Amino acid sequence: MSEIRFAPLARLVDAYAPRLAELAFEPGFVAVVDQHVAELRERLRGPSPDLPAEAPDPEDLSDYALGFLDALEELGWREPVGHDFAVCRLTAVCWLVREHRLLEPDAH
Repeated sequence: MSEIRFAPLARLVDAYAPRLAELAFEPGFVAVVDQHVAELRERLRGPSPDLPAEAPDPEDLSDYALGFLDALEELGWREPVGHDFAVCRLTAVCWLVREHRLLEPDAH
């Protein structure tokens, strides 16, 4: 896996992975992030009964994350203290990366 190719995904994880700690004490946030994870899996792989166990392709997830961040930048979005749609989606991306160890050298 090329570190340069996945640099946007690594930067996103560096910036938003701290939100994963909030999952330990905010059940509502857990539920919403879980929904975003399911939507991301479907968007990246299509509907399938095996989706929960399958890791997303790191390149596809990186491309998606980069496009999502670009759209947020165009909108002038700034990370809020709470949990808006963007925070939940970005946290879901981080969860997928962590869960499937997508940035580890031997992950794929």
